[in-house]
Amino acid sequence: MLSEVLGERGINLIFKEGSLGLMGCVSTAAIVHERRVFGIVPSAFTEKNLIGKTCGKELKVATIHEWLLKMMEFGDAFIALLGGFGTLEELFQIVSWA
Repeated sequence: MLSEVLGERGINLIFKEGSLGLMGCVSTAAIVHERRVFGIVPSAFTEKNLIGKTCGKELKVATIHEWLLKMMEFGDAFIALLGGFGTLEELFQIVSWA
């Protein structure tokens, strides 16, 4: 449903994950709805192939800190889906930097 809303409103997707998990489903569906998908991925995630292949374009960054800086640079709005403490930490950092 999230990807349908993105598609209907002409919103593109910038995200951290690859093709696995919840964000993998959202990114794949966003492409189906003809939206641009841009993955900003910390290199530690790709070195061990923890996230699968990113749908759309991909920018690899060295650290989570650099990832947050790039998300702030390219993102207009932020949505946090179900996750753990890492998701909450990232959300709070984005909110506190905004």
